[in-house]
Amino acid sequence: MAQDGPITLTDLVAVLRDCAGEDDGVDLGGDIADRAFTDLGYDSVAMMEVSARMVERFGLRLDEDRLFELGTPAEMLRCLNQAAAGDGEVRS
Repeated sequence: MAQDGPITLTDLVAVLRDCAGEDDGVDLGGDIADRAFTDLGYDSVAMMEVSARMVERFGLRLDEDRLFELGTPAEMLRCLNQAAAGDGEVRS
């Protein structure tokens, strides 16, 4: 499903919570844009689930190699929004 406007950090946090919840001691409600996914408690399996949810929710597919290069939510948002604009990744 396409979205009007860019995908926001709030959108991404909702997907992160749906996929793997929140690690104890990590506040996803805070300013997490530049925190490493690993510091937020998201491993490679969780990131694969996040990628699958992005396809379901926004119709955007991240290449697996590219997915694992994305270290922070801010990097993922840039990549997703470039894809949404037709400037990068494959649209599902």
